[in-house]
Amino acid sequence: MSGVEVFLDDTPGEIRGIVARDGRFERLIIHREDDPPQHRLGARVVGRVIEADAAFRAVFVDLGCDGPSGFLPLGKGESLRAGEIIEVEVTAERREAKGPALKRLGAGEGRPRLLAAGPDVAERLRLLAPGLSPITGVEAIQASREAEEDALNPGEVFADRALDLAVQRTRALIAVDIDYTHLPGRDARKGRAQANRLGLMHAARMIRLRGWGGLVAVDLVGTALDPAQITEMARAAFAGDDATLGPLSRFGLLQLALPWRSRPVEEILLDAGRRRAPATRAIDVARSLRHRMLSDTTAPRFTARCAPEDAAASASLVARLGPRAGVKADPAVAPGRFTVEEG
Repeated sequence: MSGVEVFLDDTPGEIRGIVARDGRFERLIIHREDDPPQHRLGARVVGRVIEADAAFRAVFVDLGCDGPSGFLPLGKGESLRAGEIIEVEVTAERREAKGPALKRLGAGEGRPRLLAAGPDVAERLRLLAPGLSPITGVEAIQASREAEEDALNPGEVFADRALDLAVQRTRALIAVDIDYTHLPGRDARKGRAQANRLGLMHAARMIRLRGWGGLVAVDLVGTALDPAQITEMARAAFAGDDATLGPLSRFGLLQLALPWRSRPVEEILLDAGRRRAPATRAIDVARSLRHRMLSDTTAPRFTARCAPEDAAASASLVARLGPRAGVKADPAVAPGRFTVEEG
């Protein structure tokens, strides 16, 4: 796996795994310590059926934890009644107001409870990049920050290719817009083909990085496109993502579907107003202190000065960093802002 790097950032309150390929981030896995393990991808759980939904041919399942109940689609001829105890596996983590999606494994017994946790961050990194040891410490923290910034960025510009790429998610679908400006002196047909190939490749990377799934609509460059060529480009870009490709329209629109698996990165980090959530701000403080402590091992102590609500939220996380770390409430500092000072 030449050109692949993996990073493991273990900060109090949160563990992140990052995969980079050829210098660009393509996976950001975030596990929060307070997330119910019953909602994690791959978890095996004993659950109790609490409600049937005839319209969706599915049932809702109590997994024995806080948060939304699980959603279990039923196969043809399959039925379950309220109160039945079953064993299930999480196939997609919760998102928005929806609980985790489930797969039925068989009959269960006893109270709803976790039987086996899903793969942790280190295990998922081993599955994604077998044989590679993750980089930790200061480099991992920096990679974590850069991957997050990349994941929250709505697009990317490739000035040398005259390519502008936007990848955005709505309630209905993921919209990808590949915009290309023909450069004088270059072959127009080859330029469009290169723009579509590069745009599809980086759109797939950005979707993976953000943990998205569902219907994807790609507005390609040009209209008189070769369907076989576009299909080959899309299969290469989304290789390993279990993508289902649809036909290419005469307007240059390609549709495909990707399975949901992980909770989207922005839903973990941001609140409904797309501001950093209180828990995220608290972990930001702990991560910055840890970065300074690892970067400068000679200073006796570092203190984060932040808003009172952020100081209160981060105090227990900062305490786990040891006696060299501290936090101080300052009413003059705006929420989400902080400084790390020596001493």
